[in-house]
Amino acid sequence: MVVQSITGTKTEVDGASRLAARGVTVGYGARSVIDGLDVAIPPGVITTIIGPNGCGKSTLLRTLSRLLRPTGGTVVLDGEDIASLRTRDVAKKLGLLPQAPVAPEGLTVSDLVARGRHPHQSWLRQWSSDDADVVRRALAMTGVSDLADRPVDSLSGGQRQRVWISMTLAQGTDLLLLDEPTTYLDLAHAVDVLDLVDDLHESGRTVVMVLHDLNLATRYSDNLVVMREGAILAQGHPRDVITADLLHEAFGLRAKVIDDPVGDRPLVVPIGRTHVELDRQAPELAQ
Repeated sequence: MVVQSITGTKTEVDGASRLAARGVTVGYGARSVIDGLDVAIPPGVITTIIGPNGCGKSTLLRTLSRLLRPTGGTVVLDGEDIASLRTRDVAKKLGLLPQAPVAPEGLTVSDLVARGRHPHQSWLRQWSSDDADVVRRALAMTGVSDLADRPVDSLSGGQRQRVWISMTLAQGTDLLLLDEPTTYLDLAHAVDVLDLVDDLHESGRTVVMVLHDLNLATRYSDNLVVMREGAILAQGHPRDVITADLLHEAFGLRAKVIDDPVGDRPLVVPIGRTHVELDRQAPELAQ
């Protein structure tokens, strides 16, 4: 499989994972959040990490991006220990959008997106017309060309997320890591951002993201990684992974899993304490 990047270069991708964690342990101080975890990210698909709060989802994503250094184990990127690579070289291979990023006050959209070209700059290679073309294509691909001259802090939440994704695209990478890209967005804007993510996936990119909304995760993902207490409970296609038993084990959630009426994915219907009796009565009423 050959992936065409926004810079016009091509990356050869075989069936093996480009990004993987092998026996990774990560913690904050003396407390381990992830302990001996193994995961491989399949190429060319959208992988979404889900799990209850505090289970280590964002910690895993930051570790995969080298933002956090594991105390044990190895993160492998394109066959190399990511810790052995220069920061500039990592930034040319993968783009990370952290949770709720903040732009400097007054910075324009075009200037922010242009920062995605920093890994490609050096004292021998200054800003060029090629860089400007990459920025223009990134703006166009995310539908924010008309916002290029506006300050980032004047935009709506959905517009800002598109701009930040545009900046990661300007890095010229085909491997995108997104930490809760729908945070603070209403449902309409969240769907809009995830539609954009799906478009990027369809253009040949590998996407890894963290989401809280289970139904959005199942609808937009080809591969789910379900975490609990710093470990992986299950991994696979949403149809194979999402069951009522798994939801109870991972989240302590009572739920029914039905077919999504607008797709071939499972739909999670939570059952709260106030609805337990109605759930019991439903089969009787149907008879």
